[in-house]
Amino acid sequence: MSLKMALLYGGQSGEHEVSIMSACSVLEAVDKDRMEIFPVGIGKDGRWYPGLSPLAVKASGTLEVRPLPPGAAGSPLAREDLAGGGGAGEDLLENTGGFLLGALKKTVDVVFPLLHGPKGEDGTVQGLLELAGIPYVGAGVAASAAGMDKALMKALFQAQRIPVGDYRAYLRSEWRECPEEIIGEIEGALGYPCFVKPANLGSSVGITKAHDRQELATALKTAAEYDRKLIVEAFIDGREIECAVLGNDRPEASVPGEIIPGAEFYDYEDKYVNTKTKLIYPAALPAETTEEIRSLAIRAFKAIDCAGFARVDFFVLRKNGQVLVNEINTIPGFTKISMYPKLWEASGLPYPQLIERLVALALERHEEMKQNKLL
Repeated sequence: MSLKMALLYGGQSGEHEVSIMSACSVLEAVDKDRMEIFPVGIGKDGRWYPGLSPLAVKASGTLEVRPLPPGAAGSPLAREDLAGGGGAGEDLLENTGGFLLGALKKTVDVVFPLLHGPKGEDGTVQGLLELAGIPYVGAGVAASAAGMDKALMKALFQAQRIPVGDYRAYLRSEWRECPEEIIGEIEGALGYPCFVKPANLGSSVGITKAHDRQELATALKTAAEYDRKLIVEAFIDGREIECAVLGNDRPEASVPGEIIPGAEFYDYEDKYVNTKTKLIYPAALPAETTEEIRSLAIRAFKAIDCAGFARVDFFVLRKNGQVLVNEINTIPGFTKISMYPKLWEASGLPYPQLIERLVALALERHEEMKQNKLL
């Protein structure tokens, strides 16, 4: 009997399109004889569409979860379709609680929240699934929240003596109230060029490389459009290395891979649109550097109490080979050109088996959590 997995995708973040592409890749790669997929799309407005296939969304010509024409292949299921009959027949467009979660719990064995960015990767959906008692792939609530917030993440890394680059964090309200003071502080502490990012976003959305004061002001304004917390990082002249981690209490690290951007830095277009970026795996690194990266990847994973999977990004300084951790991604990209599955394939774990391993880890963690004594 095949295992049934709900695939959550889309979402309300700036990475909505990336999530759809990741979901398509998983749906195409999974072994249909071993796993039955039940897709659930989440629109940019927060409405849920049970039964809506990401492949149908992609085929519609626009990478946005939204209603499809009645009767279209892959269109959302009606209430009686999901519940097995006896319902009112209305589409579950707005029900994100009671009925839908109850139906999912009865219908599937596990949920894969393949949602990148806020309201999906930040612990919100994970908390919803925890309350419903549904097993799910990936990090728990606390680790998801910590991994999403780059400022909090770096503070946790520093507390564990994990090396990170110089940075500063600000609230949007602080930037709007004292722009000149903040710009002066950044210039004195970090200099140019520097990178400005929304603290709670991924896939390089909202990120700008600033070369002077004018660009810095524009970059801060751009980042503030996406998040209430902004992070500014010093430029690091280093090779961009990524390492995939897989596991729960005893995580394992893949071989490291190297990103050689096709643009000035590894931006959204480079990651998901064009083919100019080079992905080299395994990365050509000295053996001791490779082992240091793998060790730090596992330490970073444990520092935020992660589970299931994560991709840890590094810089290896060109001048002296020092290794710095940049960030951890608790729901890394799963598109056909994403580094996470490629790194595990290079480590001997093909994509379909990787998905099965993630599901097994989710069920394992759920069973372990059930050992907690209730008050």
